[in-house]
Amino acid sequence: MPASQPRSRARDRNNVLNRAEFLSLNQPLKGNQESRSCGRKQSGQAGAAGAPNTNPKERRQSQQLPEEDCMQLNPSFKGIAFNSLLAIDICMSKRLGVCANRASSWGGARSMINLLGITGHGIPWIAGTLICLVKSSTLAGQEVLMNLLLALLLDIMIVAGLQKLAKRKGPYDINPGLLDYLTMDTYAFPAGHASRVAMLSKFFLNHLVLAIPLRILLVLWALCVGFSRVMIGRHHITDVLSGFVFGYLQFRLVELIWMSSNTCQMLISIW
Repeated sequence: MPASQPRSRARDRNNVLNRAEFLSLNQPLKGNQESRSCGRKQSGQAGAAGAPNTNPKERRQSQQLPEEDCMQLNPSFKGIAFNSLLAIDICMSKRLGVCANRASSWGGARSMINLLGITGHGIPWIAGTLICLVKSSTLAGQEVLMNLLLALLLDIMIVAGLQKLAKRKGPYDINPGLLDYLTMDTYAFPAGHASRVAMLSKFFLNHLVLAIPLRILLVLWALCVGFSRVMIGRHHITDVLSGFVFGYLQFRLVELIWMSSNTCQMLISIW
């Protein structure tokens, strides 16, 4: 019997399945179990002498760290798909930011793209609506203009609230302009210009009698203003697309709370 024990130990050491790379992480090595236990005792004594104030809670947290790391290294399918789409969105938005700065490929057209973006800004539209409301003398015109003013104010408040919640930065580090600060359009998601032009184009298509060429030009204007924000590097592609969606939803909201002519006349008389 004593001679058979060293032989079995030698066979266990030479067995390929007993090597470290074939063992489970939860099972200790048989040959080195005693040496590891001795090493743990010595390290435990040294740790107890060096850090006598270690709490059991901290030791428990340190033992749970490897499990937490393993959980982070095994994401779900939804997480992988979301991160992949996010990476594609950022990459495509950076490539389309051809007017992000003067050194870009289309840097010379930056001023023209900025001018196109101003046509979809909230401050000029609110000022123009107020001027037209003052000069309007018909009840139908005043009703449409008052509801348009309501839609513009709702757009600014809704977009500003969503941007404060999301706090997403743009693809390029570009500081917002003065008009952007006035309308609280300082973050990327959703794009305020895109939501505004989508709401305005839908509003005019529903409440103004326009010829077919003008209707096509109105839709093209909304698309150009929205994607011009990607070209200057202020928004991602998904920010602009989500802005179009929110603009349509804002139009539907204004249609639900549409103010009648009597309500508009009462508000005008108070003002």
